Amino acid sequence: MASSLAFGVYVTTSEWIENGTYVMGEAIHNTAIPFDNFARVSTWIFFSTIIGWYCVSRIGWRRTAGNKIVGWRMALLQLMLLGFSIITLYEVLYNFTILNAHIAAGMINGQIPDIDRLSIAYPDPERPWNIVFATKVFLAAFIISAHAFYLSTKPRKSLDD
Repeated sequence: MASSLAFGVYVTTSEWIENGTYVMGEAIHNTAIPFDNFARVSTWIFFSTIIGWYCVSRIGWRRTAGNKIVGWRMALLQLMLLGFSIITLYEVLYNFTILNAHIAAGMINGQIPDIDRLSIAYPDPERPWNIVFATKVFLAAFIISAHAFYLSTKPRKSLDD
């Protein structure tokens, strides 16, 4: 993940210096590893964050098990996780809607758009996002926050288990 981050920062900075603009996530999404037409860096990041979260939640459950986080602190944590889940679900649905709209508009005009190059200038027109990259990032965030919310609401194991 650190190497992907370093690569993305390097390529985006280079693009910014050369052109004076960049598309967030385009360099990471349009680079395939280990060879062309295989998995893209954004796909590797997506799966590594999901697997990393699962490992952390399985290894670190003892830190929150039992009576360590209870009462208003747990309620506040659950509210925060529910809020993150709702916001990231909204972003995933929004990005899918925009992606489908771009594809439909291209098909109506008789052109099949290159979905890997589609971007949206939202929320900041100066810094557009690659739509597929944004969808993967927010989908990973939704899965992680929804799973964390689920873990916070299910009955607790005792530390002896």
